[in-house]
Amino acid sequence: MSGLITDEIRSSIGASESFGPIEVTRREIVKYAVATEQRLGRIKRGDEAPPMFLFGVLRPILEASQLGEDGLAGDPLLPELPLQRVMAGGTKMRYLRAVRPGDVLVATRTLVELYEKAGRLGPLIFVVYELRIATQSGELIAEETQTRIAR
Repeated sequence: MSGLITDEIRSSIGASESFGPIEVTRREIVKYAVATEQRLGRIKRGDEAPPMFLFGVLRPILEASQLGEDGLAGDPLLPELPLQRVMAGGTKMRYLRAVRPGDVLVATRTLVELYEKAGRLGPLIFVVYELRIATQSGELIAEETQTRIAR
């Protein structure tokens, strides 16, 4: 292995950021249902949100000038890496219950692992995050493991 992950980079493990509280309204669920052409009545009525609703509700609302060239917001948890091209490496989601109107969501995203592998075209650095989404009262809604790959 080429030893690209320095002690300084490794010191980023454990860094986290929090989101919320975010109050979920029936109107937001219905707007999402219309925009994504949902077919289930309980979702179209706004009784519960579809699973992918969580993907957008936690994202900050930013001006276009605040986005990178790729159209995404910067990642405050991503340390400065010697490999600059970062791409998606996979996501694992575990849903424990549906999001409903009136839920007040809080979430924490934590950098949990950094490791290196040799790829076919050179070294790769894997960056692994855990995201926990709960109600403000502490009931866990979903857990997600996100992997990004720098090359």
